[in-house]
Amino acid sequence: MRPRLKPVLAPLQVASLALGCVIGFGCFILAGDFLETAGPLGAALGITLGGLAMLVIARSYGLMVRTFPVAGAEFAYAYRVAGRHHAVICGWFLTLGYLSIVPLNATALAILGKFLAPELFARGYLYRVGGFEVFAGEVGLAASAVVLVGFLHSRGVRGVGRMQVVMTGLMVAAVAAVGIGAFGGPGASLANWEPWFAPGRPAWSGVLAMLAISPWLYVGFDTLPQAAEEFAFPAGRAFRLMAAAILAGAGMYVVVLLSTGVVLPWRELVAGEPAWATGVTVRASLGAAGVTVLSVAVAMAIFTGINGFFMASSRLLFSMGRARLLPAWFGAVDPARGTPRNALLFTGAVSLLAPWFGREAIVWVVDMAAVGTACGYLYTCLAAYSVARSRWPRMVALLGAALSAGFIALLCVPGMPGFMAPASWIALAGWIVLGALFYFGRVREYAAIPGPELDQLILGGSGSSPRS
Repeated sequence: MRPRLKPVLAPLQVASLALGCVIGFGCFILAGDFLETAGPLGAALGITLGGLAMLVIARSYGLMVRTFPVAGAEFAYAYRVAGRHHAVICGWFLTLGYLSIVPLNATALAILGKFLAPELFARGYLYRVGGFEVFAGEVGLAASAVVLVGFLHSRGVRGVGRMQVVMTGLMVAAVAAVGIGAFGGPGASLANWEPWFAPGRPAWSGVLAMLAISPWLYVGFDTLPQAAEEFAFPAGRAFRLMAAAILAGAGMYVVVLLSTGVVLPWRELVAGEPAWATGVTVRASLGAAGVTVLSVAVAMAIFTGINGFFMASSRLLFSMGRARLLPAWFGAVDPARGTPRNALLFTGAVSLLAPWFGREAIVWVVDMAAVGTACGYLYTCLAAYSVARSRWPRMVALLGAALSAGFIALLCVPGMPGFMAPASWIALAGWIVLGALFYFGRVREYAAIPGPELDQLILGGSGSSPRS
């Protein structure tokens, strides 16, 4: 009998999972870097264009969720359009991407702690990785966050959804308060945004550099399809929920970005190399109360990210285990709660291990994983083209595929604004080698599964792969 997850998630819970993953700590921590990369207008344009591109891609996700409402999402879609071996490639890269974002968010708590209470968690020096010092206190803080979220997931997905709604609501309210306070403060002036684009580089280059990281900025809307098997509502509503999360996320990114640059002249701000540019401007405009509100927003962004990607990682692992690409152990379902019990345990174990390698190493992995995310987008759009019944959805799917390929090019073609750093290329090569070893170790068993049986395991009888 094919293991199935329990459908209990309401629309607001699913939309909150998506938005909570889109808006991570980077929205609040990296605004100064965004200003330096493209300037206020350039960064805002890049973020907005990235959001529009994600809407095009999300349209194909909506079609695929409606057609195949199963856990695994891109893994299943790649299987549908290109067969079992392409599904391995897609699933392998997405697994790393989702799994790495959980500890990345957890270690971000140390950044927040350093700003609010310097040296409180920088205790128990252990070693240095890539120039980044690893402290026992920071590892303990990250581990505590992972354990807390893992315990919540062990109690069932219904509680996960409810908690995500509360945390996302607090985050949205805090961003609104920061924006109102910054623009209404005594030092606010549009003149502080000058120059509008980053000096020393063409305006289009800064915009493209921001556009190149859109798969990273908006990664999270695609966690919604991972939960498709647990929807307690028609899967046809998925696109509207994803679109709402993307648009709200774009708006929040832009509000935080422009709020960071409106209080003080942005070039002076970034030239001072503050540990937290947004924290500096909010403290200048709203004082200690404003920093408290901003800290609530950051904390909620961190926990909603951990929560959402914890869910997405476990569902992807569960789907791959159910298809016997991973050991069948991953496909086990808790009979009482209807959740992927063992996949949750594995996600928690990896998330507890990763902080010991240092935050810098995790960042290398996440940068590299943006390529895998874009590959997932590409497979999804191609799959949507293959199942679309009319001209318009096919045209949208082709446009989404072109945008996805463009994201890959921006990250992988030398000379492009988003070209990855050497450390990320090393991480990518290592993951490919590890994936090849894993694949050749299981290929016989996986290839021996008859096509109709694999269709049932992955797609749930909703359709078949033309190349299974």
